[in-house]
Amino acid sequence: MKINRLLTAGILLFAWMPFNNTSGQVLNEETFKVGRTLSLIDAFYVDSTDIGKLAEEMIVSTLKKLDPHSTYISAKDVKEMNEPLQGNFEGIGIQFNMLHDTLIVVEPISGGPSEKVGLRAGDRIVIIDGEKVTNIGLSTSGVYSRLRGPKGTIVNLSVWRKGEKELLDFTITRDRIPIFSLDAVYMLDTRTGYMKFNKFAVTTEKEFTDGLEKLKKSGLKNIIIDLRGNGGGYMIAATDMANHFFADRRLLVYLIGRKIPRQDYKSTGLGDLSDARVVVLTDENSASASEIFAGAMQDWDRGIVIGRRTFGKALVQQGYSLTDGSMIRLTVARYYTPTGRSIQSSYKDGYDRYLMNFMNRYSRNGGVYDADSLNMPDSLKYKTLLNRRTVYGGGGIIPDVFIAQDTSYLSDYYKAVFRKDIFRTFTLEYSDLNRERIKRDYGDFENFRERFRFTNDEIRTFIKKGEDAGVKFDESQYRHSEEEILMVLKALVASNIWQTNEYFRIINENDVVINKALQIINDGSTYNRILGYRQN
Repeated sequence: MKINRLLTAGILLFAWMPFNNTSGQVLNEETFKVGRTLSLIDAFYVDSTDIGKLAEEMIVSTLKKLDPHSTYISAKDVKEMNEPLQGNFEGIGIQFNMLHDTLIVVEPISGGPSEKVGLRAGDRIVIIDGEKVTNIGLSTSGVYSRLRGPKGTIVNLSVWRKGEKELLDFTITRDRIPIFSLDAVYMLDTRTGYMKFNKFAVTTEKEFTDGLEKLKKSGLKNIIIDLRGNGGGYMIAATDMANHFFADRRLLVYLIGRKIPRQDYKSTGLGDLSDARVVVLTDENSASASEIFAGAMQDWDRGIVIGRRTFGKALVQQGYSLTDGSMIRLTVARYYTPTGRSIQSSYKDGYDRYLMNFMNRYSRNGGVYDADSLNMPDSLKYKTLLNRRTVYGGGGIIPDVFIAQDTSYLSDYYKAVFRKDIFRTFTLEYSDLNRERIKRDYGDFENFRERFRFTNDEIRTFIKKGEDAGVKFDESQYRHSEEEILMVLKALVASNIWQTNEYFRIINENDVVINKALQIINDGSTYNRILGYRQN
């Protein structure tokens, strides 16, 4: 999201692989020593101890010394960690938000149990299974714990709805609810489609093919794949998507580990987009499976990578369950792009330094705000497989066309209202009050996108909301950021009234990276020159 351009990464990066061979594990003397130490502490230590906590701390500390991505996940976090990649959870199926300590339905998920019983956008859930949930400081995790649960179980809700004199009672049977990895899919012009993915999950391939069918009906010839902010996921999902772009069998990625012999993953040769021009958008938060996809497209001179250098994560994890339901996600292999590049950022100086190196990218010379002037050593140079262009290994994938992060709209005032959550709270209230009027006056999203403008009174309400939260209004700073502020507010209203797809349709209009990508993809001469193809 454009509104998240101020946020630095706190991202979970992984590339899951279907290894689960635990045979050959040996309980050696060192293993027994660890268990013996914990047993002695539990039996004889002078003070009482939490042996479970000690064991967890020992595991966490050990894994941290191995590499940055081998991690321990507690039993209570395993399910929550898996849900986004599995592509579903079990619950009542709503998008919600908390406003003034009240749980508001932003939108029932299409086809979900809440929609089926008639829950509507704007409804306020005030009682859950007999418990009053307004004005109790309810957190997001508190909402999850009350509304999610096993498929087939029942939850009873009492809802306040505008225009109704009494609370409305709903009995909802929980079901499996989809989690989508595709944020947006639409045509940027008459020839070029756009897809934005937030992760690579079990459902990504189906979402991609469904989106592709929609775009083809609108005249798709070329496509822009937006992987900015995509922290990765299943490696297979990335290679499945890459399949669509190759008309023959080509190496997409390969893995090697100490206990894992080389495994090659190749395209199927049935690519239905093998003639399309392709641009892949990346930034410093594009990682793991995103880098696998971008690396395959770059190495085969199949598509142009535009944006900023990616995160640099080329370690493959496998999850191993422990006896109490917790899990270790252990690095078992490294992956390499088709040219043989490893794009893993160095972690030889330890975990803390590894994270600091990433954060340093946001310094003035770190490659986010200025042209990436990395002095890469010759040892990291590789040649693409068709046109022999120079690409680099180590520390992420360097784009073919660099575009600095856009900060032209920023001001201290903008950053302050963003940090105080004024964008979200204002648009939630505004959408709640004006939902019916907007749908009546504009009819559909296209009409809204073309005609909607905030009135001066509405803008003053936004400014006052910031002042009430302690943000002093500054006229000159507001004017500097005004275009961006109004666009973000409009996009958030669109998201509240329609879908996330409509949010991106507005926010992307002013996106310098997308505009540059569209310019290049529509200019065959420039497109081919960047990829190293000879001009006729």
